[in-house]
Amino acid sequence: MRASLIQIAVEEGEPVESRRRRVAALVRDQSASDLVVLPELWTTGAFAYEDFAAEAEPLDGPTFEAMAKAASDAGVWLHAGSVPERDPEGPLYNTSLVFSPSGDLAAAYRKIHRFGFDKGEAVLMGAGREPVTVRLPQTVLGLATCYDLRFPELFRALVDAGAETLVIPAGWPERRRAHWTLLAQARAVENQAFVLACGTAGTHAGVPQAGHSIVVDPWGEVLAEAGAGEQVLTVDFDPAKVGTTREQFPALKDRVLGLEPPGRPPLS
Repeated sequence: MRASLIQIAVEEGEPVESRRRRVAALVRDQSASDLVVLPELWTTGAFAYEDFAAEAEPLDGPTFEAMAKAASDAGVWLHAGSVPERDPEGPLYNTSLVFSPSGDLAAAYRKIHRFGFDKGEAVLMGAGREPVTVRLPQTVLGLATCYDLRFPELFRALVDAGAETLVIPAGWPERRRAHWTLLAQARAVENQAFVLACGTAGTHAGVPQAGHSIVVDPWGEVLAEAGAGEQVLTVDFDPAKVGTTREQFPALKDRVLGLEPPGRPPLS
C-alpha cells in the first residue's frame, strides 16, 4: 500500500480559496498512491482561532466539494484533514473528512479532545463523542486528530473497533515537536498498528508549526519522516504486518484494565 502525506504550509496572506485550489492540485498529483492524507485545519490554521467562525462551513461546503472532486480525479482514498464545521443546529466542530476514490464521503470524525485549556479551540468548538473507523480494501483506518494523540484510551477504542492503521492529521507546534514524534511511536507500539501522522508547516497566527510528518510501523520503527517545510511524504508499507506483529508478539491479548474477563464479575 502506498500513502502520501501532504504537509501543507499555512501562511498568512494566502486566501483560503487559493489554498483550496493549490491543495486540490497537490492531491491530484498523488494518483499513484492508494491513500492521501492532509493535515488538521489547513484551510484556516489550527491556531488561527479568530478565523474559525468566519471560515466554518457545512459538511457539503466548498472544502468538501473541492476535496471530493480531487479524490475522484486522482482515484485515491483521501483523508482530507479537518475543517471547521458549522453545524446548523449546534456549535462549530473540528471535523475530519474521508473520501473514497469515487469522491463519496466515507466518514466524518468530529475531534473528541479539544486543545486550549479553557480557551481557543476548547471553548470555540464542540467535542465529538464517537470514535470512527473506515474500512479500505487493504486496511482499516482509525481516525484521530492532533491533541487526540495524547489520549491513549481513544486509540484502544479504535483498535477494539478493528483499526490497523491510525491516521492523525495535526497542526502541532514546533515547540513541542519532541512530543509529536514520541507519541506517534508510542501509539504505534502499544497498539501494534501503523501510524500515519500528517502535520502542517508554516506559521499559524504567530505559532511556528512542527512539520515533521511521520509514518511509524507496528514495531515503532520510523519508516519515513518529513522535514519542516511544505512537502509530500510518500511511503510504501505492508498492512499485513499488523496481523503478523500481533501474532508474533500478542501483547494486546494480555490486556487487563478496561476489559471485563469472561465469566467474572467486575471488581467492586
